[in-house]
Amino acid sequence: MPRRRRLTDAEIARLRPEPREYTVWDTRVRGLGVRVRPSGARTYIHHRPSSAGGKKVSLGPATARGIEEVRRACLAAAPAAAVEATPAVGDATPRLREFVAGPWKSACFDRFTPSTQRSMRSALKSRLLPAFGAERIDRLCRVTVGRWFDAYSLTAPGGANRALDVLRQILDHAVACGHIAANPARAIRRNRRAKLTRFLSREEIRRLHRVLDGHAGRSASARQQVDIIRLLLLTGCRKSEIVRLRWQEVDGDRLNLRKAKTGPRRVFLNAQARAILERRREQAHGPWVFPSVRDPARPRGDELALWYCVRREAGFEEVRLHDLRHSVASHAMMLGVPLPVVARLLGHRRPSMTLRYAHVGDSEIEAAAERVGQAISRLMAGSGPVPANDAKPG
Repeated sequence: MPRRRRLTDAEIARLRPEPREYTVWDTRVRGLGVRVRPSGARTYIHHRPSSAGGKKVSLGPATARGIEEVRRACLAAAPAAAVEATPAVGDATPRLREFVAGPWKSACFDRFTPSTQRSMRSALKSRLLPAFGAERIDRLCRVTVGRWFDAYSLTAPGGANRALDVLRQILDHAVACGHIAANPARAIRRNRRAKLTRFLSREEIRRLHRVLDGHAGRSASARQQVDIIRLLLLTGCRKSEIVRLRWQEVDGDRLNLRKAKTGPRRVFLNAQARAILERRREQAHGPWVFPSVRDPARPRGDELALWYCVRREAGFEEVRLHDLRHSVASHAMMLGVPLPVVARLLGHRRPSMTLRYAHVGDSEIEAAAERVGQAISRLMAGSGPVPANDAKPG
């Protein structure tokens, strides 16, 4: 299959030799290409129409001239009817709708987890395909994408960020396929969002525990939600990982999650979490740890309406359910658990992701400042060595 892409100087420099000679054709000027030999030599070539049907012309080493200069030379040397500034009809770049339904879906979309697919499908259906579905990928530009993003951001800045992320991912794959040279969505800045550093203090966790006790006996649905909330706080799992937990994923003192956000992972259970699951197993009727109250063959819905009531009674209405995950990370860090271990605990691929969750409270910062101040004061006064717990040599 012919290799075609909008050639750039950087793209040409990245072409690597293969066992057999190959040519990468430019989509801007018909017949212009770069031939790469097994030796690594890269040469411009141009197929020009002639009365005999056409001829191949070598334009010299690719290291001698830039692609724009070569394009101008081709346009000047060939008849106007034989050279086009856009791809030939048979080589037309696909429209976004066609690309999404074909190459991108099979290469990228189908590999995402179901929850990520639902989010992407929503962005495509409601925003991206109505705006750009009929557009050819190579016709999308920074201005067009920017105007769409700015208009969407006026009403839903967070939704605009998520839709932009999906568009970036799609166009990144279009670059990899050679349909475009650069991703125009990469030039768009996401909307700045307030950094959320909320996590539950020790006293707030105690209040939450007392409030949950008061709701546990009200109904079967309430008991389910109480157990889910407690498991989120005890394990640091994501909501979907607990709400859609199957009994076959519960293995003694661990969970073997098959469809976590970052792929299959193992979650080790503490004694309190095991006690909740053991109690639920005694009442199990079906494959789900938290089945629908009406149909045990199905999982319960994702909505946990009880949380809004619980957080109001506990006195922290601004706290989101996802902040329980922040709380697990923060308290682990304050207990001295190493960052890589906390990352494994939360199921992060990179410890850098964990730093977004691992917040430290003002009281801990104040105590650290006091310890550092005392250590420095002893040094300044020359009162002897600093204890190892107070400071370490830099």
